[in-house]
Amino acid sequence: MDVFLIIIGALCLLIGLAGCILPALPGPPVSYFGLLLLHFTEKVQFSASELWIWFAVVAVIQVADYVVPMLGSKYSGGSRWGTRGALVGSVIGLFFIPWGLILGPFIGALVGELLGDRSFGEAFKSGIGALLGFIFGTVLKVAACVYFIVVFVTALF
Repeated sequence: MDVFLIIIGALCLLIGLAGCILPALPGPPVSYFGLLLLHFTEKVQFSASELWIWFAVVAVIQVADYVVPMLGSKYSGGSRWGTRGALVGSVIGLFFIPWGLILGPFIGALVGELLGDRSFGEAFKSGIGALLGFIFGTVLKVAACVYFIVVFVTALF
């Protein structure tokens, strides 16, 4: 049974890493599930505090994935219109995979700022901030999944 759990756990880690890029898969939660499967084997036992900390990291990253593009828009000079537009663009972008995920926050912030009577230059700057926020969120997800893979491999060997 341990070999089965280890193989499924390793697959979850790989699927989770792919899920950082592919929108249909929630990357960090799937990777975390892979670590949980390893924990349930007789070969490796993680402490409860490790499992809870990793769970908290996954929860924060999942929330940040939607909030960071809004913050990117805000800190690049965007108004409420731009930050809300980035959030709406992120959600609508989920329906237009894969380009919608990348361009959704940008277009949402851009359109939001234009609806808020900002100049095109200001709206574009806000859109770029949202895009950079999206990229930062993706890097966070990838970093967490790579960390989980390293933990998995080092725990086995």
